Amino acid sequence: MARDLPVRIVQDPSDGFTRLPARVPPPDLVVGFDAWGDDRILARMHGTAVPALSGTEHKTLLEATPKEVKAVTARLRRLWSDEFVRAERPDAAGRPTYPYATLVDLTAEPEAELEARLGELTRYGAQLLFDVLLGGEGESVKLFRGFLIEALRGDEPLRVRFDSDLFVPWPMLCLPPDATDEPGLPGLFRRFLGHRHRIEQTGGGFYAGIADGRERPPPPVPVVSLNHDTGVDPRGRTRAARIGEVLAQGTTLIERTTRPQLEAALSDPALDEQLMYFWCHGHFQPAEPEPPYLVVKLTDQRPIDAYTVRAHRPPRAECAPFQPFVLLNACYAGMPGNADLAYLGRALVETGARGILGPQMEMPQAFAAEYALEFLTRYLPGTDTAGTVTHAVARHFADELRNPLGLAYALHCGMDARLERARPEETPA
Repeated sequence: MARDLPVRIVQDPSDGFTRLPARVPPPDLVVGFDAWGDDRILARMHGTAVPALSGTEHKTLLEATPKEVKAVTARLRRLWSDEFVRAERPDAAGRPTYPYATLVDLTAEPEAELEARLGELTRYGAQLLFDVLLGGEGESVKLFRGFLIEALRGDEPLRVRFDSDLFVPWPMLCLPPDATDEPGLPGLFRRFLGHRHRIEQTGGGFYAGIADGRERPPPPVPVVSLNHDTGVDPRGRTRAARIGEVLAQGTTLIERTTRPQLEAALSDPALDEQLMYFWCHGHFQPAEPEPPYLVVKLTDQRPIDAYTVRAHRPPRAECAPFQPFVLLNACYAGMPGNADLAYLGRALVETGARGILGPQMEMPQAFAAEYALEFLTRYLPGTDTAGTVTHAVARHFADELRNPLGLAYALHCGMDARLERARPEETPA
């Protein structure tokens, strides 16, 4: 019986000319915010989730300024940290406790208090998006705002790309209240964009797309790495130690604990990892008069930043394709600041990383460990994309454990990244 033999093209004499389009469909909704100088923002929107407008995308100049948006964005992140993560409650002896920083499962916490705090987060999440960024009474702005609200309020999850020069915590933003909202906590969680939709952030001068057009065939056994600071949680109060076991299941696991080990790996032109996981502390390094920049540290406590990556990774033309998905589980690792050259995630994307996932604020260790376990357990089998898994994990913590912190993780590029394995018939004998 005749059958087609598996074929893989190993040469490309046409230099990509004959490549088929991407295997994944375009997003249902693309919303762009382009900074025009210091005081103007151009908003753009297109996709199947919004009506076509004379065959082109929706556009309008906004009344908000980039400076105001950045200031209110910083305020929203501080609100999450101060009013939720650091919220105090006295115990029986009058001593302060921090339930939202130390607990992951909040189902036993007082519902009225949790509902009040979540209500604050939704109120200011909607304010940033619709009263500040898209605020104003101009007709074109009102029309743009109305189309966007209608699209985002749909019942079905959308694949949404925010292609923006302004780095806003999109999953933490909210829809305005509506008469059809469910009462109580379920309705409040449903107002978060990250709960309703699969979201990725692109823009700011970088977007991986399909890297540079070169693709390696997927390996039969994926190579993953654990880059960590063994001094984090030395008493084992979290389940972080389980992460190494999860990463090692069905993969080739590489462990690194020092900056020289990471530098040596980045310097290798043949470096081929499908997943890179970082478990360490992150903080912003002052750089006056320039904005502070993010650094992370492994066990040896030597700072690693964007320039570390650029100094040791050879140019793409001199390397085999390097296309890992990177989970930067360090405080602030998903918050790119001004998204300039000092952003660690941008440097990784520019070298070929398919996507970066990380928290946009200071994250409690207990929750960060549980988030990593939940994400990696769902992502490593290779059946779902990073966008699908990120969305499912945020809903898991919100719906089942009443914890909104999963919404504070941001996906930069990589919505369609997936841990692929070679099919048995494609594996060389």
